[in-house]
Amino acid sequence: MEQALKDFLWQFHGECSEHAYRFMGCHRLELDGEVKYVFRVWAPRASGVSVVGDFNFWNELDLPMQKISGGVWEAVSVHARPDSAYKFCVRTPDGRTLYKTDPYGRRCEKLPGTSSMIEPEDSFIWHDAMYRARRKKLGSLNRPVNIYEVHAGSWKRHDDGGYYSFSELADTLVPYVKEMGYTHIELMPIMEYPYEPSWGYQITCYYAPTHRYGTPEDLRIFVDRCHAENIGVILDWVPAHFPKDAYGLYEFDGTCCYELSDPMMNEHPDWTTRIYDYGKPEVKSFLISNAVYWIEQFHVDGIRVDAVASMLYLDYNRQNYKPNRFGGRENLEAIEFLKRLNEAAFRANSAVMMIAEESTTFPFITRPAYDGGLGFLFKWNMGWMNDMLKYMKLDPVYRSGSHNTLTFSMTYAFSENFILPLSHDEVVHGKLSLIGRMPGSYEDKFCNLRTFFAYQMAHPGKKMNFMGNEFAQFIEWNYKQGLDWLLLDYDLHRKMQQFVKTLNHFYLNHRQLWENDSDWNGFQWLSCDDANTSVVAFRRMDRRGRELVVVCNFCPVLRDSYQLGLARAGYYVPVLNSDSKEFGGYGYEPVTVQAQKGEHRGFKFHGSFRVPPMSVTYYEHRRNESET
Repeated sequence: MEQALKDFLWQFHGECSEHAYRFMGCHRLELDGEVKYVFRVWAPRASGVSVVGDFNFWNELDLPMQKISGGVWEAVSVHARPDSAYKFCVRTPDGRTLYKTDPYGRRCEKLPGTSSMIEPEDSFIWHDAMYRARRKKLGSLNRPVNIYEVHAGSWKRHDDGGYYSFSELADTLVPYVKEMGYTHIELMPIMEYPYEPSWGYQITCYYAPTHRYGTPEDLRIFVDRCHAENIGVILDWVPAHFPKDAYGLYEFDGTCCYELSDPMMNEHPDWTTRIYDYGKPEVKSFLISNAVYWIEQFHVDGIRVDAVASMLYLDYNRQNYKPNRFGGRENLEAIEFLKRLNEAAFRANSAVMMIAEESTTFPFITRPAYDGGLGFLFKWNMGWMNDMLKYMKLDPVYRSGSHNTLTFSMTYAFSENFILPLSHDEVVHGKLSLIGRMPGSYEDKFCNLRTFFAYQMAHPGKKMNFMGNEFAQFIEWNYKQGLDWLLLDYDLHRKMQQFVKTLNHFYLNHRQLWENDSDWNGFQWLSCDDANTSVVAFRRMDRRGRELVVVCNFCPVLRDSYQLGLARAGYYVPVLNSDSKEFGGYGYEPVTVQAQKGEHRGFKFHGSFRVPPMSVTYYEHRRNESET
């Protein structure tokens, strides 16, 4: 046995292999001038395994596998060819025969077929070397991050209902995102999955891009095109659980192989899916190598880890659970797994964005593992999202009674590196669309939503918005159809899209909104406790001290002479107003404010602001009147 394989098996069964994908699954070999394919699979309790496929007429006796370690089986075929379909025929300890998809398979046949397919050797030529070098140099923490979340199957569809392929999305989605001023595209899971209503969150083939949108090369074309336009690509990824489809990971060798064996703990009570056993080195190798695979082989810029809270707690949505060895509720194996995952991802690409979807108060999600944290770069700010959606849904007359809901996020805004998400989960299952949640008349709804978007953009933290929100789609998101692009024939929807585009580009061009996102050096309240008027105001500063003043009015009442304390002498010039007529507003235009000497609420200067109803206005500080 060659030394590289020996070293891999030692890591695979010992601690963890970060590159298991280079050895496991199906790989092309050239031996003695002949092309062959080697197959390897982990099935520790199987009594026998063979490879069956197109190339041997699905004959389980033709290509038996041999054990080369405590749980890894291997076989070599001289007949296998690219595009051949295959499975592993697993004989269980109790005498059953199971036909399993390759856990490391890089391509799957179209449903309803469930076989793996031998992928041709990767010959794709990347063109993103300069982009990747620049990203490694600059990083993401102090750079603009404004993410457009996309479900690839329902952004747009062909007239016959067919999906856009990844290469077609490269021709359509990428220019749209570039024009709109987003910095990243986040794709809901694109790994192979069988159940359409799961939206990709119940994965059966972790290493295979789903057949729905084309080939692995099509996905590489898409990512390469994004990078050519300086757009990053983030993938949703699901290491918390997997479905119980018979051909998948479920009881792979006839026993609990990838999943926990304890029947009390091995299933999610809500999702009826199996939970990974993070204590097994082979399971850690499978998952961590998968993340590294997408980073290395597809050049993705980030991985958003789904359902982290469900991984961290043994009692997640459970009435009964088994505590850890210290008697606590934390899943110690999962915590160590997440630390290893993030360390491996940053070794693969030091600029990668590892993002946790985590909804509890578990500490130090974005602190490095060596400093007691989990090692993620960002965490979704679910608290901000829930509070703001609750607040914006209120009729403005009642918002004064819930003012703390608006301002509470700033008590913890810098405890983690946050992303402010308005995700797909918030526009489905009867929750209504964002525009549908807004109170008031048809026109009022648009005023509220513009105010919401402008406040999100000014609030500390990176940004994320789900597709369709940018033009105020009224119906909830439906994965079965494309977005309602026909709404752009209507004036207010078209102007909403124009507003979001303007807001996005304003964000890109103003370092005050993203350079100091994770500490108090970039933020200061000017007014946070005026519940009676539902007005808040604050400063955003970049590292050179340049500032924007942001005045937010969450009540549809004009405040003609609103007094605010100011930190500096000079002029405050309105540079973006959500109530402008060009965006569908009523056109109450704010005016330039000159700071006056005189203490006001702890500041040395003050000014009188004209605050349009239901609006957010950004003011740029300038020292000299001539600059206005």
